Amino acid sequence: MVAAGSSHIDQSELWMLDLEAPPDRAYAPLLSRAARHGWPMWAGDGRSLFFVSDAGGPENLWALPVTDSGAGAPRRVTAFTSGRLLWPSATRDAGTIAFERDFGVWTLDTATGRASAVPIVRRGAASSPVPERVRRTSQFRDLALSPDGKKVAFVVRGDVFAASAKDGGEAARVTDTAAIESQPVWAPDSRRLAFVAAHDEGQQIRLHDFGSGETVSLTPGDAVDLSPVFSPDGKTLAFLRDRRELRVIDLASHAETRLATGTFADTIDSPRPAWSPDGRWIATFFIGDKGFTNVELVPAGGGVARPISYLANVFTNRLAWSPDGTAVFFDTGQRTESGQLARVDLTLRTPKFREDLFRDLFTAPTQNPPPATPATPATKPAEPPAPTATTGEKPGAPAAGAAKTSEPVEPVFENIHERLSLLPLGLDVGEVVVSPDGKTAVVVAQAAGQANLYAWSLDELATSRPVARQLTTTAGGKADPQFSPDGKEVYYLDAGRIQIASVERRESRPLAVTAELTEDFARDRLPLFTQAWTLMRDNFFDPGFNGVDWTASRAHYAPYAAAAATADELRRIISLMIGDLDASHLGVSGGSTPAAIGHLGLDFDRAAREASGRLQVTGVVPLGPAALTREIVPGDVLAAVDGRPIGPADNLDERLDGTIDKRVVLTFAARTGDGTRDVVVRPVSASTEKNLRYRWWVETNREAVRKKSGGRLGYVHMINMSAAAMDQLVIDLDTRNHAADGVVVDLRNNNGGFVNAYALDVFARRPYLRMSTRVIPESPARTILGQRALERPTVLVTNRHSLSDAEDFTEGYRALKLGSVVGEPTAGWIIYTWNVSLFDGTTFRLPRMRIRGADGGDMEHHPRPVDVEAQNALGESLVGADSQLDAAIKTLVAQLGRAEAPAPARPARSGGSR
Repeated sequence: MVAAGSSHIDQSELWMLDLEAPPDRAYAPLLSRAARHGWPMWAGDGRSLFFVSDAGGPENLWALPVTDSGAGAPRRVTAFTSGRLLWPSATRDAGTIAFERDFGVWTLDTATGRASAVPIVRRGAASSPVPERVRRTSQFRDLALSPDGKKVAFVVRGDVFAASAKDGGEAARVTDTAAIESQPVWAPDSRRLAFVAAHDEGQQIRLHDFGSGETVSLTPGDAVDLSPVFSPDGKTLAFLRDRRELRVIDLASHAETRLATGTFADTIDSPRPAWSPDGRWIATFFIGDKGFTNVELVPAGGGVARPISYLANVFTNRLAWSPDGTAVFFDTGQRTESGQLARVDLTLRTPKFREDLFRDLFTAPTQNPPPATPATPATKPAEPPAPTATTGEKPGAPAAGAAKTSEPVEPVFENIHERLSLLPLGLDVGEVVVSPDGKTAVVVAQAAGQANLYAWSLDELATSRPVARQLTTTAGGKADPQFSPDGKEVYYLDAGRIQIASVERRESRPLAVTAELTEDFARDRLPLFTQAWTLMRDNFFDPGFNGVDWTASRAHYAPYAAAAATADELRRIISLMIGDLDASHLGVSGGSTPAAIGHLGLDFDRAAREASGRLQVTGVVPLGPAALTREIVPGDVLAAVDGRPIGPADNLDERLDGTIDKRVVLTFAARTGDGTRDVVVRPVSASTEKNLRYRWWVETNREAVRKKSGGRLGYVHMINMSAAAMDQLVIDLDTRNHAADGVVVDLRNNNGGFVNAYALDVFARRPYLRMSTRVIPESPARTILGQRALERPTVLVTNRHSLSDAEDFTEGYRALKLGSVVGEPTAGWIIYTWNVSLFDGTTFRLPRMRIRGADGGDMEHHPRPVDVEAQNALGESLVGADSQLDAAIKTLVAQLGRAEAPAPARPARSGGSR
């Protein structure tokens, strides 16, 4: 009967469950994915459904007649031509439906179909964060050490600060504007500071003079100008415009010159060009075909750019010159592979010999001039000239901290590709800097899941082979390493704090710097909104914004952003704006604190709780806190936690709040007779229990596949496409799976990641050699040579919750013809995405990279199809059934060409909570 039914939304389909029908016929689709549907509500008579749909364009309320024989034709109830319709809620008889539209509250009379706005008058002042004076000692970004080693500059919450590099203390505020500043860089004289200021829709480079206190704009700001870097003589500044032009600006005349065009950076990357020590060349990264990123040298005086590396790698972060200008260093790598430190020798290297050090001891010293004779009176020295008014330096003297003049270096471009070498650090290398004497490279590198600083000797006359020496040992993220002028120390950021590492002693100490500022949400809300809008403008994968007028969208939502009372309100407004793009992988979120509620790894009987208030155990999660005690079994009744009884009105979560990893005493009613017994447990976090339940589900599926296939098939599931999931795949594809005739590969509910190509290789690789010794049995060559390869027939299972990189895997599986795809079409949520931070720390998602399938068509909004369709009825898991897995087993057994083994009943698993 329809009246006994319920309905729900799954992605963009509307389904109905008939509670009186058998499980195999209870679950039926009412509306397909032709449009997005949501928020189903039953009419008072139970004969129709109201729901929200964007069929035909804008969101509206629709009605759908439902009878015992199925669904009728949907009918649009409201007639809105624009705007969003959100959060509908119906009265008990569904005579009125209230909803939100364009930041107002509306109601719909379902009998007449009339919708009208509810007049609301707000009285009083809305609660909003008040400006707060704060003192920050962390959360710093973009550290810059001055050339004289006496000052540091950094960014806090979008403003530039500067402080003493020796004493730290209270930082001086350099900027205090509505613009978002970043990328500070010191001039060679250590008296001027250039930085990037983002305002409205553009970014401009500004220059602050600490002597005069003045700040001037160097570029107009109608483009995206970034990555400033001073020439060695301080007279010129190089920068990138729109990441597609390398330009220089004369600081005296403000005249700009375009030196080169190309793709010098990705849309969210800002790698700095690097001047050669003699000021004749500018090294910069260039992104070429297939995304391969290499280094080119651009003549500073104009001319043709010349490549100096030809690596087929995509990822890189930073480049550095040797102080003598004869070599360039940079990190290079591929995703999921360790980054490496590359060195390119620009000239033909002349070998150095330790024997020369001894021979030089006998070189005749230069003769000193003879002393003046007493008969000749000494000339009285002239008075030193007075400092100039503008710089405070003596005329004719080099500015304090100015770079020394370097001898010109003429790169030899012929066969330069043969002069690239990868230094064997054995680490996952990121940023690199070279010491002032050219004898040491310091890198930020990953090892054992942590980033730290490591030193690598570049001294050709060293007495021993170089090894990577670890300079830091903390778990925080490291960034912006820079050598002090004497080369004895390295300044860097450690989890947003300024630290100083000693190169020789391998000790680190903090630079105690405090930045005082006012956090004013009223001032920051519009810049935050603009930053989010601009990031999407410059990065969204479709330049047509999926048909949305992005400029008009900003104009529509900006007044609401300007009036937002709280950060949550602002994030919701931004969410609505980006939601208009109708794309996957969108999102904006603030920092959240994980719940501290402990979890026991127990399931309880819902019916018993509702009937009598008892917490009766129905299931114990393997390896969970309760299971480890070996004392708790189904049927036990939990009576108290730490001596506090649990009655019908008591909340177990409240009892377990703050108990993660702590000793907790659970009291259970006696199984027979009167009395109680105590069991000591250590609760775990929600995420830990969730993972334990997941592994329980995996092992249950694996055993079901083994039994239903007569022991012939194995099973693996990938929960996502992360590096950790790839490691788990290696564990799960164990000797039992390799011994099976075939393996079921399950990607249901996989929410994506980035390792689809590597996971596919395991299933796609085919045997070509076999190897053996007199002792070891003959084995596949790939296995002996250390390459992961299953080399068994497989079948793939997907569902509508297989998202993103799981869909990439599905497309590859189909294109490579590895086997049949069983289950449901995937979600159609396939865009490569980056997470970035807004200047207040808000996380903002950028769907940046379009994905096309093997047929050349867009995969976003186009689910990957299946070869064998199978759907799980709602509630199947409660009775131990899995129709999709059964279909996969049947398909793979048929593929193997043998009769299917009998299918024993699968053990039921309990539901419930905790």
